[in-house]
Amino acid sequence: MALMRALRMGLGAALCLAAISCGGGGSGRGISSGPPPPPAGNNVASVIVDQGPNNQSVNSLFTSVTVCVPGSTSSCQTIDHIQVDTGSYGLRLLAPVLTLTLPVETLASGNSLVECTIFLDGFSWGPVVTADMQIAGETAKSLPLQVIGDSRFPTVPANCSGMGMGKAEDTVSAFGANGILGIGPFELGCGNCDTATHGIYYACGTTCVETVVPTAKQEPNPVTRFATDNNGSIVALPAVAANGEVTLTGSLIFGIDTQSNNQSGTQTVLTVNDLAELTMTFNGQTLANSFIDSGSNAIFFADSAIPTCTTTDTDFYCPGTTQMLALSIQGANGVMVNNLTFGVGNAQTMLNTNQTFNVFPELAGPLPAGNPGTFDYGLAFFYGKRVAVAVGATSVGTGPYIAF
Repeated sequence: MALMRALRMGLGAALCLAAISCGGGGSGRGISSGPPPPPAGNNVASVIVDQGPNNQSVNSLFTSVTVCVPGSTSSCQTIDHIQVDTGSYGLRLLAPVLTLTLPVETLASGNSLVECTIFLDGFSWGPVVTADMQIAGETAKSLPLQVIGDSRFPTVPANCSGMGMGKAEDTVSAFGANGILGIGPFELGCGNCDTATHGIYYACGTTCVETVVPTAKQEPNPVTRFATDNNGSIVALPAVAANGEVTLTGSLIFGIDTQSNNQSGTQTVLTVNDLAELTMTFNGQTLANSFIDSGSNAIFFADSAIPTCTTTDTDFYCPGTTQMLALSIQGANGVMVNNLTFGVGNAQTMLNTNQTFNVFPELAGPLPAGNPGTFDYGLAFFYGKRVAVAVGATSVGTGPYIAF
């Protein structure tokens, strides 16, 4: 439902994306103690917030994955700067960085399966292929994934290219990452694409037409395809000073209550609805279409009292002084987290003054038009926390839920 990303562009920043499917509170302006580092394990991957592969990203969480031709142990490639996104589903790689030739999925008709991934300000077109994926000590065999910008499928159907303001995001520069690892709280981003068309999947022969797709051929949350540690994941990041940091490193832990380093503990569990949404109360409004999303690089919400930046890019807030605001979050299970606070700083000052910084906990902006009832709490939510995103059963409940 949302993946938003901004790129550092000279003196400003530009809003980016929101994915076809997706999924509190800040820790104040000081540095609070963050989650302890997990013990080493074969289920732990390193993550980093840095400038990204094009040296323009902010508040973007990256990891590395290895993909292999199915069944091969030698035809493999490790790709870094894959964005970790708890608000979407599936592994998506940019064709310009992929050196392997991976087999394209075919439908019963013999046509190739190609996907249109829709964002708020653009679209990404490319085939669904199959690969063996490795990350940390985990492997997903014969995993369907998307290759964005694949030259084998240059013609984009009009009902795809007309989406997301008509902007193609099929290069590393436009995308801001070498790919996306979508690990939201469901197994599939389009659960009923096997029975209905949604402008997402296409059968491509001489032409491309919308099609239904068996679930086995859809891109799943890769975690659900691991042999073990497959019921969810945990993002653990240290806290960040209010004025930001140059970079930030942390851990992506696979599985919940499956090993000694991913135990649930006593965190609050908020279940989500079938769109991975929570209800957030902000500024006297109940926003029922809200979510927590590591793929969003800012805190996006509507507040007409906070001025936007006056540079050529007005996608972020630029208050005269930092605003400290209150927020409550409620899960579909009725569990409420009250009295959360978060800061909203001057984006122009942050991005211009700290040119080498890539981590900004107080970066915020208005929602794009057409998103009423929404509060998108991006990566800043994860700073100083250990956030679990559950797909299956755990010791504290059954997913889909978010716990922190």
